[in-house]
Amino acid sequence: MSTQSPVEHELAELIVSSLNLEHTSAAAIAPEAPLFGGGLGLDSIDALELALAISKRYGFALRSDNPDNKRIFSSLRELSAHIEKARVA
Repeated sequence: MSTQSPVEHELAELIVSSLNLEHTSAAAIAPEAPLFGGGLGLDSIDALELALAISKRYGFALRSDNPDNKRIFSSLRELSAHIEKARVA
């Protein structure tokens, strides 16, 4: 299991706080584990809440019609990489 980068940890903390995952530690979220389904067990409502929290924190919108959303939201690592790419652009 790989460890979180500082950017991934910051995002994991945002996930835990914005989705009220009281029984989950940000540090316990494996960077490559699935966020939806088997991993954290998030659902589509969680995705909407998370997209809103990311928009507020990082200042850009995650569009619901983006064909890459399945990949983007697949893991903490993928989501973090997408955010970093969007912040640089």
